[in-house]
Amino acid sequence: MARPIWTGTLSFGLLNVPVSLMSGERKVDLQFRMLDSRDRKPIRFERVNADTGEEVPWKEIVKAYEYDKGSYVVLEEDDIRSAAPESHEAVEVETFVDAASIDPRYYEKPYLLVPAKKAEKGYVLLRETLRKTGKVGIARVVVRTREYLCAVMPHGDALVLMILRYPQELVDPEDYKLPTGTLAQYRISSKETAMAEQLIDSMSGTWTPEDYHDEFRERLQALLKKRIKAKGGTTKVDEEPAPRENDATNVVDFMSLLQKSLDAKKRTPAGKNADRKARPAAAKKAGKKAAKKTTKRAAATRKAG
Repeated sequence: MARPIWTGTLSFGLLNVPVSLMSGERKVDLQFRMLDSRDRKPIRFERVNADTGEEVPWKEIVKAYEYDKGSYVVLEEDDIRSAAPESHEAVEVETFVDAASIDPRYYEKPYLLVPAKKAEKGYVLLRETLRKTGKVGIARVVVRTREYLCAVMPHGDALVLMILRYPQELVDPEDYKLPTGTLAQYRISSKETAMAEQLIDSMSGTWTPEDYHDEFRERLQALLKKRIKAKGGTTKVDEEPAPRENDATNVVDFMSLLQKSLDAKKRTPAGKNADRKARPAAAKKAGKKAAKKTTKRAAATRKAG
């Protein structure tokens, strides 16, 4: 079973739902090693000085940014740490937007949010409310050492966390010379349009992802299996340890937390571009307090059991 990337909370307003962040994609690329063709031994890549050709030990290597050709500025580890986000295990929803308003180009990588035991109520409440309203939650999450912008959205029985690209990561279509204007400007007749529509209609069907396969990978994998069998090779798969369960309690006054969240938003209306620093300090403090109460109740429940 796959390991969680981290376990933490999904928070919106003053509500905190204990969750595990699980990968929503599966790597299927075949991994190759480079060997010496003469004796079939693996090739080792060494860290060498470009001028002297001598190997450089890890302790002597520093990170630098090339700001001009051949000109570098060195960054110390303390510099990098000071720029890194505060590590916290929470998906903090800052605002809710219409799902249709997000350009598909912003979506980058999917994850699944899986509720902890006894945390299903808050999970289902958010999932079904998002589904009913057609909204997605815009949040921030720290994965390993980097902070990402993300969208929380319903998909079947799951809440999906989709990593979003920042605007500066997208290429503006206007950077390229693209055809603009009307059909008439390109001398496209009504008959040609009708025939194109007829062709598209004749080729239309239902989107069924299962119908599509990576045929190159399948053929390559079949070839590898044949070679392995011919040489009597075997494969070994190490099972991953089961993830630790995150105990939580479902004894939460959702109505009270929802009302407090609404009251906080009424006192301080959110701007068009929500920012964590602009959120009411009282709401954030109350959210942390609610999370602590949830932890204490969980401990009491375990002790009583």
